[in-house]
Amino acid sequence: MEERVLKVLSEEFPEVDFTASNELVDDGILDSLTITGIIATLTMEFGITIPYEEIIEENFNSISGLAKMVERLQA
Repeated sequence: MEERVLKVLSEEFPEVDFTASNELVDDGILDSLTITGIIATLTMEFGITIPYEEIIEENFNSISGLAKMVERLQA
C-alpha cells in the first residue's frame, strides 16, 4: 500500500519529496493547502472518506502513516 500511495501522491504533487522526512507536517514540507489536495486525491483514488478526526499529524507525517490510514479507512 505504501508504494501505491507514494506513486499516486508523487504523480499528483511532483514538487513534494514525500520520502524526504518522516515528519512531513512537522518539518513544514506539507502545508494546509497541500494536505487538502492529498485528502482529495486519496479520496478519489481509493474511494474512501477521510473524516475530520483522521486529519492529524500522525496520519500525514509520512507515507507510512498515510498508507496505514488508507488501509484502515478501506476496511
